[in-house]
Parts: sequence; C-alpha cells; structure tokens
Amino acid sequence: MVDLNIGRALGRSSVFVNALGFGGNVLGNLYAPVDEVVALDTVAAALELGVRYFDTAPLYGHGLSEHRLGQVLRRYARDSFVLSTKVGRLLKPHGKVAPPKLPPSEGGIFSDELPFTPVFDFTYDGVMRSIEDSQQRLGMNYIDVGIIHDADEWTHKERFNERLEEVRIGALPALQKLKEEGVIGAIGAGVNEAMACERLMDIGEFDCFLLAGRYTLLEQGALDSFLPRAGREGVSIIIGAPFNSGILATGAVPQARYNYLPAPQQVLSRVTLIERVCATYGVPLAAAALQFPLAHPAVVTVIPGAKSRAEVEANTRLMTHEIPPTFWSDLKSERLIPLDAPTP
Repeated sequence: MVDLNIGRALGRSSVFVNALGFGGNVLGNLYAPVDEVVALDTVAAALELGVRYFDTAPLYGHGLSEHRLGQVLRRYARDSFVLSTKVGRLLKPHGKVAPPKLPPSEGGIFSDELPFTPVFDFTYDGVMRSIEDSQQRLGMNYIDVGIIHDADEWTHKERFNERLEEVRIGALPALQKLKEEGVIGAIGAGVNEAMACERLMDIGEFDCFLLAGRYTLLEQGALDSFLPRAGREGVSIIIGAPFNSGILATGAVPQARYNYLPAPQQVLSRVTLIERVCATYGVPLAAAALQFPLAHPAVVTVIPGAKSRAEVEANTRLMTHEIPPTFWSDLKSERLIPLDAPTP
C-alpha cells in the first residue's frame, strides 16, 4: 500500500510531489471527447481526494487540456498544488480548413481538439514563447515544472540527433533562464524511451524525467541502465502512462490499447499471464500497475489519467489497495518481472 501524503522532491529542486498525480492527457479528449462539465468535475474530484500534482501539455487536445485544467486550478491557492506543462511544440491556428490528422507518434490521438496545429520548436525563442502561451491558457503566473516534450527517437526517428542538438542549444538554456527567474521551479523532459532520457542527461542537467510507459508492470527495460543512472545522479522519475496506454487497466480484452494503438498479440499474452497471478491473490491488475513503479527509489510519482470522478476515485483506491509480498514474488518466479526489480 502506498502512502499518498508523503512529499517527494524532484531532483535538486524545491518542488515536491506526492505519490499519486494526475495526467492531463485525457482532458484533451484523448481517443474520444470528454464532456466539458465532466472534465472540470474530474479535476475538482482529484483535488478533493488530495491529488496535488497535475501534468499537462500544449499537445493535449491542442491547448484544450491546459484550458480545462487551469479553469479549475485557478479557484485554489497557487501554492496548494504543483503544475507541470511541456515545451517543444507551439500551437498554430490552422484557419478554416483543418490539416490532415496527425499520426499517433506526432499526437494524432485526440478528438474534437481546439483549432490549432502543433508544430515542433525546441529553439530558445520557441520555448520562451511556449511557456508564456501556456501561462495564458492556464491562467498561471508560474509553472512548477517545465518539461521538454517528446525529444526522443520514437517521435523523431532519423531526426533524433538533430532534435537533441536543438534541445542542447535552445530548449535547455531557455528553461535554465526561466528557472533562474522563478518562472519555473524545476526542469524535466517527458519522453517515451529510457534511452532518450540518457541521451538527454548527456547534454544537460535535469531535475526529473517523465518516462511514459517504459517502466511499468508490463515493461522494465529502464532497469538495465537508465534508472540506476538516475539514482546515482539524483534525478527523479515521474511515471507517465502507468497502464501502458490502457491495457494494464482494462486487461487483455479485445481492442485493448498499448502505446496508443490496439495491443499486439505478444502483449496481450503477457498481460493475460499477469492477470492470472492477480486472480490468484484477488489483486486488481490496475492496483499492481500503479503501485509497482513506485517501489523503485528513483521514482517519485505516477500520473494516471482520468476522464471522470469515478476514475479518479478508483485510482486513489487502487493506490492504497493492500498487496501481499508473495504476489510480487510469484510474478518474479513466473519471470513476469525481473528478479532484481524493486517491489513494494
């Protein structure tokens, strides 16, 4: 069971987060529209239940997530919550004729998004503008954590090294300047690959990384190199997409999502094996998925998304669900998680 009230510092910064945060991608109409009233009530429910860390990005609904999140958070004292948003994309109005739908790797996973097109921009000026634009959408005078978004090979493929250089000479100096000025409190990067985190660590100093889907109950490749290095260098890890885009919440059902797409057969098969162990102990799959990453000493919080008050309430219950130690040892004996993986 996880203690939801313990604050954990993000690296060397003065920003503290609790074990359970709120991922704002669903507020941008991830996969399907979310009613406006329901979306705002979802954020309010999170605050009522003690969630104090909220993450968003310009990409999520092309500004919609930031608008919705800010509309609720503005009712609360600014020092009563922690807020992160991202840089690396600027939103450009696309006029009366909408452009073609983006592929999933570029953010084409939102419905009824606002009439803007996200355009990659990791330059110094682009990041400065991005933070200012986000402040206006959110209605906030400062951002607790500025996160460089999707500077990874999964997103940029053959342009990955080029993007890293743009981050080195542009995005990082801009965020460092904003941190010195008190506009942001901590510097991070949010990516879909552990390898990309290490490449970023090679070119600059970070307080934290938001690693999406790569250290979960389903995948532990980050244990090999990245997480030990993060621990050695005092960099904190935020776990995004703890359900691997859905399958660790729904189980291996037809059309279960993995990496934002229908899960391939090998993923369905592995989740089915994990579910069998869960059934033996009466442990909800989603509870194990939320609690597992937090056992690693470098991980400070997990940030599942939610699209309703009921889902926020469920996430809170799952985080405090009692899971016996033998459950984790059985997962190890079945080779479903590594023998050296830290467990609760």
